[in-house]
Amino acid sequence: MTWVKICGTTNLEDALVAVEAAADAVGFVFYEKSPRNISVEAAREIVGKLPAGVEKIGVFVNELPERVSAIVDAVGLTAVQFHGDEHQNPAMYAVERKTFLCIPAEWVAMTWLKKGKAFGSFMVFPKNLQAIMLDSSTSGQRGGTGKPFNWREARAWVSLISQHHPIVVAGGLNSENVSEAIEILRPWGVDVASGVEARPGKKDPEKVRAFVKAVREMDRKTS
Repeated sequence: MTWVKICGTTNLEDALVAVEAAADAVGFVFYEKSPRNISVEAAREIVGKLPAGVEKIGVFVNELPERVSAIVDAVGLTAVQFHGDEHQNPAMYAVERKTFLCIPAEWVAMTWLKKGKAFGSFMVFPKNLQAIMLDSSTSGQRGGTGKPFNWREARAWVSLISQHHPIVVAGGLNSENVSEAIEILRPWGVDVASGVEARPGKKDPEKVRAFVKAVREMDRKTS
């Protein structure tokens, strides 16, 4: 069954909607430049009211490793997601939690073509790596762009990487296109933020439910 993360949570109401919709994980962004940024105190209060079985993931962008660990402990997070330039030096980001390493799909494609060899041969991954997250990005925005990368062009190298590391697809997903992304890339998981929002930082409950439903329907078709 495809793992589903609802990211960019800023309030308890939205977190509980994600839980009710049967999402596997809820994400909290600790990056001041993001419209989905949340304080440590607010996140801790929300996490304390969520079921134990739901993954609580902190999203960090070029944060000092010791600061990441401090926030993880203060909030009670169960996993971390590195969403900045950490993929260019991932070995230094070692935390005692499951780790999701987000890499711009465009960077992977360019590096893949330039290196001309297996992905694992030029990447040193952090310990506790749970999955590699592929997202679309722009020069001025790290994730949350609302735009997907080219899934069909990525299919070949995503398939190869998937043989070694679980893949989570992000970037421009919504209830109308997530089935296509799953059909083309067959990822371990999917991650959504802007595609289920009423506005940045505030979820639309019906979009959240529709997204998870679309994923589960696709799971049934491909099982």
